[in-house]
Amino acid sequence: MARYVTTDVHGCLLSLRHLVEEKLKLRPQDELYVLGDYVNKGPDSRGVLEYLMQLPERGYRVVCLRGNHDQDLLHAAQGQLTLTWGSVADRELTVHSFGVERPEDIPERYLRWINDLPYQFEIPGFILVHAGFNFRLPPAQMRQDWHTMLNTKEFVFDASRTGGRRIVHGHVPTPTTEVEHQVQQQAGAIGLDTGCVYRHNPELRHLAALDLDANKLHLQPNIEPDYPIGVR
Repeated sequence: MARYVTTDVHGCLLSLRHLVEEKLKLRPQDELYVLGDYVNKGPDSRGVLEYLMQLPERGYRVVCLRGNHDQDLLHAAQGQLTLTWGSVADRELTVHSFGVERPEDIPERYLRWINDLPYQFEIPGFILVHAGFNFRLPPAQMRQDWHTMLNTKEFVFDASRTGGRRIVHGHVPTPTTEVEHQVQQQAGAIGLDTGCVYRHNPELRHLAALDLDANKLHLQPNIEPDYPIGVR
């Protein structure tokens, strides 16, 4: 059995499928953890949700967490547009992937699935979260600070507040060489967002997956068809 973690797919369905099926060669006895941000920015938000929803139905052990972009999709479906849509092109790309013209018309099954996603997940040796924690808070309060868990861009890791568990998170696009260094050093907190969706950025444009037990990083290049996105 292997335990894998990946994150920040952002509509890059072909890259995700190639990572899971060809690079990891995921087996039913393996565990796959995905740390959020399935939608927005990339070409096929609906396809990513559909794929992740189907994996457990096909017998795979998959746990998905909530990301800030997933939360914003829920808000948009309720008529609340937020800045993380990024641009009109981003909004249209995301909404049109669902075959609708307005966020309010996104099919309910996808919204229900996102709404049921947890903010964090504990496994032996690790705490998984989309963005991170506010380590200035008492541990119990820290683990209920939903806004920070979805949105923080920096934090100072403190193992005394995690019961000695390391943290794996996403959210902040990080050059692949820096993530490789974090993995090699077995850092207390590892950020796995290698900015797959930013296909023009040579230091990013990969989907990263970490084998937690072998401490091995797998990098899948972006293989999506052309779509409009700027250089980060």
